[in-house]
Amino acid sequence: MNHTKVYHAITKDTPHGMITIEGPLPSTELRKYQFHNDLTAFRPADKQFAAILEIADFLEGRLIIARTEDTIIGYVTYLHPDPLERWSTFNMDDLIELGAIEVIPKYRGAKIASSLLEVSMMDDYMENYIIISTEYYWHWDLDGTKLSVWGYRNIMEKMMAAGGLSPAPTDDPEIISHPANCLMVRIGKYVPEESIARFDTLRFLQRHQHRTMRGGF
Repeated sequence: MNHTKVYHAITKDTPHGMITIEGPLPSTELRKYQFHNDLTAFRPADKQFAAILEIADFLEGRLIIARTEDTIIGYVTYLHPDPLERWSTFNMDDLIELGAIEVIPKYRGAKIASSLLEVSMMDDYMENYIIISTEYYWHWDLDGTKLSVWGYRNIMEKMMAAGGLSPAPTDDPEIISHPANCLMVRIGKYVPEESIARFDTLRFLQRHQHRTMRGGF
């Protein structure tokens, strides 16, 4: 695949002023902005900024940001699954993962996360991908939002729906370890049937491996 990336942008009026949502952006553009100190959901802000700069320059990597005039206040990343993850088993070139999405607390409630996903899907090339997101309740900010596990799950599903992702069954051990965990999936309209079939095997890899060990029965 060529992993073509076409830039798109929108502006959004919020209670805290106008926000630009744009991307995909390369690291050279990202370096023009400050990275807000409150973007710490995954690691300290400076280390997270270094991580997304690297992702932005991967061949398949995509970085969509939400920013004020000079400061990044939210972002979403897309990249191939980590080589150590189940989802990289078949090395599918047309499978990418929504790796992280984060918005600073000040802008929560302004639907910035949904807008990040909407801008992500403005690029028609995204229709060539199967896009996944693995959602684990232990990663959710339950304390900060004061939501229950199921309340957060409901909001997360609505947010992901803005990008066309919806829950899909799987036998992945980590996901099925708690009923609130889920696999979110979007299959692009240009994805070939053979890739969809391979992904279906990947979703139920344990079942497939068990059948293989039993000689296909």
